[in-house]
Parts: sequence; structure tokens; C-alpha cells
Amino acid sequence: MISFDAEVVCLDNLSTGIMQSIDHLLDKPHFEFINGDVSTFETKDKFDFILHMASHASPAEYQTHPIETLRTSSLGSANMAELARKLDATILFASTSEIYGDAEVVPTPETYWGNVNPIGPRSCYDEGKRFAEALFMAHHKQYGLDVKIARIFNSFGPRLREDGLYGRVISRFLTQALTNKSITIYGDGTQTRSFCYITDTITGLMLLTTSEGAKGEVVNVGNTQEVTILQLAKKIKELTNSRSRLTFHQLPKDDPKRRCPDTSKMEKLLVWKPKISFEQGLKRTIMWFQKRLT
Repeated sequence: MISFDAEVVCLDNLSTGIMQSIDHLLDKPHFEFINGDVSTFETKDKFDFILHMASHASPAEYQTHPIETLRTSSLGSANMAELARKLDATILFASTSEIYGDAEVVPTPETYWGNVNPIGPRSCYDEGKRFAEALFMAHHKQYGLDVKIARIFNSFGPRLREDGLYGRVISRFLTQALTNKSITIYGDGTQTRSFCYITDTITGLMLLTTSEGAKGEVVNVGNTQEVTILQLAKKIKELTNSRSRLTFHQLPKDDPKRRCPDTSKMEKLLVWKPKISFEQGLKRTIMWFQKRLT
């Protein structure tokens, strides 16, 4: 167990987040919530660490809000980088595996430059994150800013939103399975993802943020176990004893065929590896969804 004994300020304009996700923190003495936008936020308070996690992230969501998504990655990142420079703070930027696009090298290392459609339906997210990475690295090179960039692969766990545009594949499948509705698979289900349980993802991010030896580094954060979407659907059916049937629909344009990280750099730099197996993480997540839906 890692304890930072930190005072935490959460900045969120609630464009994608919901207050229920932090309601268990609001009465904590070292936690403060501010309803605000990363693109315009100003403060004279001193912060030692800034974790820039803001973005529309669900594909359906960011494709519905492409301009807002690009503004967060561009204007929001510029504002956060300048704030970190003024405060002499360390900044962690939450980038994404999607900067690799439809990767032709799998498992994918940080040295891979990517296979991205710059004007495709996913480009607002992919290219926005790629721009932000370049911006933060420029601040590191020009100003010596202590920047850490985490390319996060699929993460999951309790408090995943499943409603409307915000639903991800695991939260959507779980909700469908627990209510015995059809589980909707896009494509033939042979496309893969690598799912990392949230506690492992967060542990990796915090270790990266606080590591003196990781200044200016870009690292993959994720689990190396590759799972097909069809395997995911069948495993969720099995663990929930669901009567749901599987239905297949057209695969969205530019949807990556495979996604699996090479995490050897992270393992060497921070002696970090995920501890929670895919099935363990699913069982924990199912328990949370069961309590929420009953």
C-alpha cells in the first residue's frame, strides 16, 4: 500500500464526470473539489504535482464532441503546462494507447510512431493527444519542465460509466449481461484489447509521477494480457450467469484491430507490473455493478 499523505484538489467541469464518482471523498479533510475548466483555470496556490487527466475518452463521446475534445488536448494542455512551469510543479499527462492508432507492431513499444488517420472519426482524440505529447515534451526541452507522459491502455473497474455516450465496452457488456439484454459486439469480435484493473493503473501513474528518474519519459501503462472482444463477452456471460445472447454489428471506421502494450520500459524504470488478473478485476467490477443495479 502506497500512502502519499497528500492534499488533493480535483478540478473538473463535469462535462464527462459525475459527482457520484467522488461523493465518498467530499467530506475528507484533505480533498477539495473545484468545478472548473482546465483550459481557463488559474490559481496562485502552490501545487507540487499536477495530473492532467482531462478529456472526453469514450469513442462515441469524443466523436460527438470533437471540437471540445481537441480544445481540451490543445488549449487545456497548454494552460496546464504553463501552470506547472509557473509553479515549478511536476506534471503527469494522461496520454493514450490510441496515439498508436491501428498499430502494425503488437505488443506496441513506446518507440513505435503510430498508424493514425489524421482526419478520421477518431482523430480528434488521437491527434489531440499526440499534439499534447509534443507540447509537453517541448516544455521539457525548452524550460526543463518535469514532465511525465503515460500512454494508458484500456483500464476498468468500479465507477465506470455505462450510460449513453459514456459507456465503454466492459461497462456496456456488464450492464447488458446483468439485465439479460443482448450483448452488442461490433465487428466479429476478433479485435483485441488489453484490460488493466484500475488499482494497477493508478499505482503505475503515481509511481511515474513521483519518480525522479522518469523526467521527460514516455511510458506505456497497461496489462500485457491480450483479450478478444468475443472472449470478453463470453467471460462476462459466464461470470454473471447471464441469459443474454450475443449480437454482432458493423465495426466502426478506424477501430483498431489489436491493442496490447509492451510494458518493459515501465517495468524496468519503476519495477512495476499489474497485480490484479483480468478475471480477478472482472469479478470485482461485477460486484460493484451488481450492487449498483439492484
